[in-house]
Amino acid sequence: MTEFTEIPVVRLGKRPDEEIARDFRAAYGTIGFGYIVDHGVDPALIRNVFEASKQFHALALAKKQAIAVDRSHRGYIAINTSTDVNSSLADVTKPNQSASFMMMREDARVDPDIYLSGPNRWPDLPGFRETLEAYVEVMSDLGRRLMRIALLASGATDFSVLPAFDDPTIWLRLLHYPPQPKSSPDDLFGSAPHTDFGCLTLLAQDQVGGLQVQTPAGTWVDVPSNPDAFVVNVGDMLHRMSNGQLLSTPHRVINRSGRERYSVPFFFDPHVNTIIQPLPGTGAPNFNPLIFSDFLRSELEAAYEAHKPNKN
Repeated sequence: MTEFTEIPVVRLGKRPDEEIARDFRAAYGTIGFGYIVDHGVDPALIRNVFEASKQFHALALAKKQAIAVDRSHRGYIAINTSTDVNSSLADVTKPNQSASFMMMREDARVDPDIYLSGPNRWPDLPGFRETLEAYVEVMSDLGRRLMRIALLASGATDFSVLPAFDDPTIWLRLLHYPPQPKSSPDDLFGSAPHTDFGCLTLLAQDQVGGLQVQTPAGTWVDVPSNPDAFVVNVGDMLHRMSNGQLLSTPHRVINRSGRERYSVPFFFDPHVNTIIQPLPGTGAPNFNPLIFSDFLRSELEAAYEAHKPNKN
């Protein structure tokens, strides 16, 4: 991983995937973050999702708590209820200073053989569900294209893992970061330093700022908003699948702007029952295989009150 002072730009458009993969490799093989532009997602749809997020977070607390996140990880996540205790990047003892609504795949029922399966928990807001479902459909298509590009960039010669993304694990998170006082302690974060645990994160963010990415030397580089781009980063599972060729880079959020901050990360991962392992063509394996659901369970139980083993 090399030192950097800014985040690179990768253009999609109608370019061949093989050509894009060279640019993807340059960005994600050295930094792990990039601005993805010419992505084809309607800006009006993105604006509608931000408006839906603001409407949700403006609801009375009792209405949000009525759909509090459950063991299927859907619903409202209140401020001060998630802590990145697994972080090896900072001594994290204080909860993240953010609240969010979490949507995952819409399942008709809970399937005991599929971890985190189940229906979503929807607020009583006109058009809210329809807006989010339209966004998830478009973003899932973009995620599938980016996964193929990512595997090309990693040098993989076997693409048989891609069908695991036909019925993916998706997480759409409507995040709200209240402004932190400028005098707040250094160890109080909107989102504590962490790497993402999945494959791809596609982030839409507002103009407020606060997202920072860590360089190998330990300095923090701002990721300012680009209204024409998604900020896309590689997570731990894609890092493993690429055998370390693509980097999962630490990042954090600190909102000392004095303004409300809203962001919409879309996490695109394979089906929970997928075996995650280095792909053929990426070299001698540096990682042992693991089942994605086992990894998820350990992460969620450590970080979220709703998933603690002693919770009903």
